[in-house]
Amino acid sequence: MIQYENNRKFMQCPSFREGMAKSDQSQGVTAPAFGKEITGEVITLPSFEGITNTTYAELLDSRRSVREYKCKEMSQAELAFMLWSVNGIQSIRSNVATFRPVPSGGARHPFETYITVKNVAGLKPGLYHYLPAENIGEKTVTIQFLGDIPEYDKTITDMVAGQAWAAEAPAILFYTCIPYKAEWRYVDMAHRVVLIDLGHVGQNAMLSAAALGLGSCCMAAYDQKTCDGVLGIDGITEYTVYAVSVGA
Repeated sequence: MIQYENNRKFMQCPSFREGMAKSDQSQGVTAPAFGKEITGEVITLPSFEGITNTTYAELLDSRRSVREYKCKEMSQAELAFMLWSVNGIQSIRSNVATFRPVPSGGARHPFETYITVKNVAGLKPGLYHYLPAENIGEKTVTIQFLGDIPEYDKTITDMVAGQAWAAEAPAILFYTCIPYKAEWRYVDMAHRVVLIDLGHVGQNAMLSAAALGLGSCCMAAYDQKTCDGVLGIDGITEYTVYAVSVGA
């Protein structure tokens, strides 16, 4: 018989501070960096100002999971808006907390965004990484090109656990978690909070796609080892946690 007890307990919230080990933050350890080292070709995407004019009620009414794409070309401005609306850094406080379009426990925002591009105007197909720390307080988006993706359709299908339809999307946003960004503040309570934060990420991404008149689908089904390998991360200090396809 499957035992659910441990997972159910994980979802519950005991007295949050009682019995919690001392955090690195409380011991004066320097906070982890907001961004990762830049290793690839840097590209600044065009402005997305004025790209949407949808009312909030219309967004809620139109948001649906879309699993069929014609691979119609996506613009760089549309991609920029999708990236900024989830993980853009609007401001910082005390060189510790970042404020972004999505809420996050303790303003830790432990996620990185990688993009697999199939059909975005002016971008060569391949793997990209969003660099929000390069544009703090600006509605500007900078990405870096990390490399080609051999056998793109097959690789994407393998990454998302055989969901071949996803390979037809012009772009897929892969979100990874750097757990120490949250552990630095919340120690062993961090991982429950991170899962809550991940829901905010997915909802913003889908509403942003709807605002652009695009379809999207949040995917919790993916192959961990394959995704981590393609994205070039170690699967321990950083690992894949979510994927969102987007396009028309």
